[in-house]
Amino acid sequence: MATLSPSLTIGPHCLNFGASELSKLSVVTHFLCKNKKGQNLQGIDVGRNLFPRKVVQNAVQSPHWSLDLRCFAASQVSFEQTEQSFTKTSQVDELKNLSTYLFRTEIGGQVKVFVRKKSVKYVVDIEVSSLQLSSDESQLVLSGGIYRSDQHIKNRIIETPFIARSSSELALEFEFEAKEVPCYFSFLLKASSGANSSRLEIRSHRKTSFCVPIGSDQGYPAPLGLSFSSDGSMNFAVYSRNAESLVLCLYDDTASEKPALELDLDPYVNRTGDIWHASIEGAWTFVSYGYRCKGDRDTFHAERVLLDPYAKIIGSSIPNHCESGLLLKHLGRLCKEPAFDWSGDVFPNIAMEKLVVYRLNVMRFTEDKSSKLPANVAGTFSGVTEKVQHLKDLGINAVLLEPIFTFDEHKGPYFPCHFFSPMNLYGPANGSVSAINSIKEMVKNMHANGIEVFLEVVFTHTAEGRALQGLDDLSYYCRNNIEDLEARNAMNCNYPVVQQMILDSLRHWVTEFHIDGFCFINASCLLRGFYGEHLSRPPLVEAIAFDPLLSMTKIIADCWDPQNMMPKEIRFPHWKKWAEMNSKFCTDIRNFLRGEGALSSLATRLCGSGDIFSDGRGPAFSFNFIAKNFGLPLVDLVSFCNAELASEISWNCGEEGPTTKTAVLERRLKQIRNFLFILFVSLGVPVLNMGDECGQSSGGSLSYDSRKFLDWNAMTTGFGIQTTKFISFFSSLRMRRSDLLQKRSFLKEENIEWQGINRSPPGWQDPSCKFLAMTLKADKAESQLSSEASQLKGDLFIAINAADKAESIILPPPLQGMSWRRLVDTSLPYPAFFSADGKAVPEQTTGLVAYEMKSHSCTLFEACAGGS
Repeated sequence: MATLSPSLTIGPHCLNFGASELSKLSVVTHFLCKNKKGQNLQGIDVGRNLFPRKVVQNAVQSPHWSLDLRCFAASQVSFEQTEQSFTKTSQVDELKNLSTYLFRTEIGGQVKVFVRKKSVKYVVDIEVSSLQLSSDESQLVLSGGIYRSDQHIKNRIIETPFIARSSSELALEFEFEAKEVPCYFSFLLKASSGANSSRLEIRSHRKTSFCVPIGSDQGYPAPLGLSFSSDGSMNFAVYSRNAESLVLCLYDDTASEKPALELDLDPYVNRTGDIWHASIEGAWTFVSYGYRCKGDRDTFHAERVLLDPYAKIIGSSIPNHCESGLLLKHLGRLCKEPAFDWSGDVFPNIAMEKLVVYRLNVMRFTEDKSSKLPANVAGTFSGVTEKVQHLKDLGINAVLLEPIFTFDEHKGPYFPCHFFSPMNLYGPANGSVSAINSIKEMVKNMHANGIEVFLEVVFTHTAEGRALQGLDDLSYYCRNNIEDLEARNAMNCNYPVVQQMILDSLRHWVTEFHIDGFCFINASCLLRGFYGEHLSRPPLVEAIAFDPLLSMTKIIADCWDPQNMMPKEIRFPHWKKWAEMNSKFCTDIRNFLRGEGALSSLATRLCGSGDIFSDGRGPAFSFNFIAKNFGLPLVDLVSFCNAELASEISWNCGEEGPTTKTAVLERRLKQIRNFLFILFVSLGVPVLNMGDECGQSSGGSLSYDSRKFLDWNAMTTGFGIQTTKFISFFSSLRMRRSDLLQKRSFLKEENIEWQGINRSPPGWQDPSCKFLAMTLKADKAESQLSSEASQLKGDLFIAINAADKAESIILPPPLQGMSWRRLVDTSLPYPAFFSADGKAVPEQTTGLVAYEMKSHSCTLFEACAGGS
């Protein structure tokens, strides 16, 4: 039962009929007498003489509404007795649907309104008590009407006198057909006397009309979005602090541009704080919904239909005709989320330091015909599921999906329109329900194969004009002159309501889709306040770190900004929970391998970037990458370096673009192997980019749109085969030598030995020095725990030569009973450094002291027990 306090009154509304045609109005009046016990004694048909002839004629001629009007009267019956009588004569199911509204009038007294459902009709009882009129002969008349929206012609349709129940109480009853609701009944009181034809209009104490909803309820402010009650009713709740009024738009056809019904939400009935809410029965035939917001014209566009930010299922697109004002292309669907069988699904919970991540775009991963997948599967979540074996062959145990939230198709996935639903295009049938089921099947399949699923998420900005704009811009969006936040679509992430929406979105993806982690794009903007000021303890970042659910997932900050396509370097607050995409790793490795970087920078990256992650985290929080989904892919990093690509720190190895020169091609192959080599031997989490395993190129373009669909035929080329095997080999090596290559904490100083050429100290201060070697020493105590010599773990020797000339290296003496075996030399042609099946082909080098390293190459040796 919804009850309003006596001080709560209803705002003024126009009396009109809404968007749909309504049936003819008929008026039937009855006079019912009751005794003190509330028993019906007699029913007398009063007829139409209670109404002025003109009013009756207008009412009968109205083509819009069918209304059964009844007037009640009884003598010496108090309100309590009337309520008791009502309880005895009503069915239990009617009482469940009873809503009560209480108003104060501007001249004193009370107006009480009861709204209940009776069979297929709705009954409205109005009681007026303790109203002080100026004359004993005054007659109180109700003047009002029914409306849904204020878009159409205004017309008053009801004007009828009250019947006295006692000297201080008056009452009326109305009945409405169920097919003619939901609507609002708005009225005021008029007092007139025979001596004076003028009438006194009586409103609420706020000088507004009395207004109550019929066929709908005021609803509840929580949870936000669309929710379903046990009785089948649907509750709508949306936040808008600065809107003066909201209209709930309901559609009965997904192809229609105009809603079948528009229902104004009254600010005194349907608003709690800054949340607007309403509920309707679930028996209606509506299929989708949206909102129109009214307010200041500079902020709100009353003609635009807006998507519910909390909608869980996005309906079919509606035509995008600018002249109609429907600038948004999506509506919320009026249905529950589809059930899914998660039985048997187990979160892999892979330790951070053991991750090997593969970043992919869902559509581009399998859309190409070379994937040999059916048309309804290619380019979808189901397509990713079909290629799980390729991921396993690479040694991948985590996939990072480029943003999959509903996004602007013209600008791409980094400009979202919504935060609670997957992109419909990624479903087999290009529908919302198929997309939801498809991603759940994909996640379950990935988990069954020991692979975690991470999502890239963008909360710092939205698509222009197609997301939250128009709902409450002053709350949802930033307004400042900071250069990186001046765009109109920059989200106000640390505003409490926006922060709560982001947390709700993340929890939704974990609970409903079993997502294992999130990578936050443009994370540096999460540290800003409303006016662009830097926050030392940003509320959203801290809330995610300490959220009981989200803190158990992998949370990764990526400071790349899709707005200006450049990563930012910033000290990110982490509370020992946040990992980071390490852009310094990318920059320093690119610099060094093209002959310009410092040895100290290379050493720092190899050892887990202690300059960033030694503040209570460790190397496992460093997500290392060479190439990414923006900028140049791996093969282009060694093929292009014109003036326009200066920011990419690339090197063309001697000739720009495609070439047939053998020396240039061999140098490029070595450089690609060198990048992958350093990526996998460095402490931290290696992140591979889709297509780099088979030489996918963008033709030297930095544009995100230049990225092509993955060509699966390239996997069968010589380059594709050897690069795939190379990655697979290193994935296996990292697992086998997890004691040195998969560390959650930094290596101790005694476990690392640095050297330069001929075992001399490295030239840390010499900018011309391009050679660095390191010995990673196995923990002797751990090795001695094994009784079998074959299980003893020896040291690893790693050397990197970025110079244009060969260098002769001196290997350190191995432990007694062990000898060095070469595992990798990136200068050797395939398959010299590993076999065709990806297993290492170690070269026995017993007694080896010196080894010649070619220019632009890397080598890896492992100390092994004799005969092993």
